Amino acid sequence: MLQSSENSFNLKSGSPASNPNAYNPIKTVTAPVDQATIGRTLVIKGEITGSEALYIDGRIEGKIIMPESRVTIGRNGKVDASIQAREVVIMGKVNGNIECSDRVDIRSEGSVSGEISTTRISVEDGASLKGGIQVRSEPKPNLAQPQPQSQPKPPEPPKAMIATANA
Repeated sequence: MLQSSENSFNLKSGSPASNPNAYNPIKTVTAPVDQATIGRTLVIKGEITGSEALYIDGRIEGKIIMPESRVTIGRNGKVDASIQAREVVIMGKVNGNIECSDRVDIRSEGSVSGEISTTRISVEDGASLKGGIQVRSEPKPNLAQPQPQSQPKPPEPPKAMIATANA
């Protein structure tokens, strides 16, 4: 039996879920996160490039080039590709070389087989890593204000000369 919209409205208005102050906090508006997601059932063969964060839970074969972004390989993700990114987080499986300008983070359930080149790396207990690691040193940041330089001390005469001068 169909109910009129008037009766169904009255039923809904009496429920605690429709009262904005009862049990449901008011949601605030936040800036959207620019992140692309490759779902569990997707398979991509080729080259992926872009400037937003990328979350991979599917399968990728080829190249991933995201020099200004974070690439995250989810628990179901399988990547047979070289990866170039600012930051790489691995919870799934990667077979390929990783070149990272900032940080590589291999979580406990993650697996990497390939060469890694980065400035920082973190490998949790239980993670699998087969290949080489090259950790580059970071260039020191230039400070906006120059540090005061200490005045150089005048050269000290050799002690042997002082002893002979006093004799």
